[in-house]
Amino acid sequence: MACLAIHDTTNKLLISTLPPVLVLWFRFMFQVLATTPSLLYPSARLLMRTRQPRLQLLRGLLLLVCSGLAILSLQRMPVAEFTAIACLTPLALTVLARFAMKEQVSGKRWLLVAGGLIGALIIVRPGGALEWRFAWLPLLMVAFYAIYQTLTSFMTRVESPMTTHFYTGWVCASALSVLALGHGFVDLTANQLLQLLLLGLAGTLGQYLMILAFSKAPASTVSPYLYTSIAFATLAGWFVFGQIPDALASLGMLVIAVCGLGAGWLSVKEQGAQSKELA
Repeated sequence: MACLAIHDTTNKLLISTLPPVLVLWFRFMFQVLATTPSLLYPSARLLMRTRQPRLQLLRGLLLLVCSGLAILSLQRMPVAEFTAIACLTPLALTVLARFAMKEQVSGKRWLLVAGGLIGALIIVRPGGALEWRFAWLPLLMVAFYAIYQTLTSFMTRVESPMTTHFYTGWVCASALSVLALGHGFVDLTANQLLQLLLLGLAGTLGQYLMILAFSKAPASTVSPYLYTSIAFATLAGWFVFGQIPDALASLGMLVIAVCGLGAGWLSVKEQGAQSKELA
């Protein structure tokens, strides 16, 4: 979460001076260059064999769409508020579970989803730091990211984390290479180059650690840790941009975090009850 907060903050810094497509292209090219050398080792080549090529392609495209929506959002809002809205993802997974997977969802979970949406509305209220007419951008990102996380959770059961990380990078880098051709060569300052390297490193490491976390523990165990990103993003936004959420925005963040943590607690409780029934 610390890596991803640094990634988003650096992203916001770079897109103020460079074309967003080029920033995204560099971020995923860094990931490709960081993971591809593992192919040089015969034992590691087995990790590059995927049993789910279509799902790998879909996951990469979903992350590309989410990254694009994130950049459009970061152009229009502070890092902390953006991160708080992004933290609606675990609650969006509840909606996805009900309507896409036909799972039963308790009344308590629906209350937590409603509470999370209220928190988001407090953040995007007219007169706040976010231009409310652009609020659909991060909310649309949350919808796509919920699908992305569901797919990630499934693929950790059938694929190696390194395999998934490798293919995601290549799918995104390949698509962005085509889009970046229209921008031509851009002169970079030493400062911009350092920021791009930090962006690539933080994004690559953050995504890999996320995949690894979901492969080591159930989603209900991992999800509560997502909310630490609000604190990391607030700190990073203050340090780099001097942006501090106002009282109402802070309240909205707190509501989202409490509802998300409540959803995580309910998941753990439900899993414990199911384990007792099986025993």
